[in-house]
Amino acid sequence: FEPIFDDQEVSSIGDLAIAPSDPSILYVGTGEPNNRQSSSWGNGVYKTLDGGKTWTQVGLKDTHHIGRVLVHPANPSIVYVAALGRLWGPNQERGLFKSTDGGKAWVNTKFIDPDTGFVDLAMDPLSPDTLYAAAYQRRRTQFGYNGGGPGSGLWKTIDAGTTWKKLGKGRPEGELGRIGLAVYRKDPRTLFATVEHAKEGGLYRSDDKGESWRKMSDTNPRPSYYSKVQVDPNNDQRVWVLGAQMFYSEDGGKTFKTDLVQKIHGDYHGFWIDPANSNHMLAGTDGGIH
Repeated sequence: FEPIFDDQEVSSIGDLAIAPSDPSILYVGTGEPNNRQSSSWGNGVYKTLDGGKTWTQVGLKDTHHIGRVLVHPANPSIVYVAALGRLWGPNQERGLFKSTDGGKAWVNTKFIDPDTGFVDLAMDPLSPDTLYAAAYQRRRTQFGYNGGGPGSGLWKTIDAGTTWKKLGKGRPEGELGRIGLAVYRKDPRTLFATVEHAKEGGLYRSDDKGESWRKMSDTNPRPSYYSKVQVDPNNDQRVWVLGAQMFYSEDGGKTFKTDLVQKIHGDYHGFWIDPANSNHMLAGTDGGIH
């Protein structure tokens, strides 16, 4: 491995996306989305056209923390950014941003309020104009942390962000916290979500493209700091939830075990499953790549 981002103004990365149609094009959203008192902020989105040899800052400098970046599978100039905004106070540059010209201009397709941003985003692999987005209201102060509120929730668009509809059937009642999203690649009618809630938090599943949800289990370790769920691209019964330990289910999320992945460093924040071979996986932890 060689470093490709050391010469930029910031080193904190929230998410990065490789353009599926041209792997030399990458977008990086800076500023980590996890809510520690030491969370490092960024200064927007960077883009490279040569696989990371050179970078250009392409805006959204005041988003501070970016949870997810997605690139259209056929058009590398269409990119979506889930921006959390400032952790320590309100600001306007937060929401669900979209660019159709490779980052030259951005439109905030869904803004809720100055206290609520977006932390996660998932795209239907068969219908890229259909996206699911997790809004997240949060605030850290000198004396504590508030990780939820009425602004948090699940949203869906079927027209590439022109309009958004709030999803609610089957989800917990009342205020939500952080939400993590995953779409089942083999059948995108199926989605999984880790939902933070005071009483009914856990793993939820939808089989009708998010229109209704049912709770599968209470599994959702330290959601303000993790909230990452992955479903095997070829088997919807194999579900992975990231945390200080790796949680693994073979029954669609009803039960989980933590003894499958051992003897490597804990604190799992990144995970990839090879669509062509579900036994080939990469895990990013506080102790490196495995």
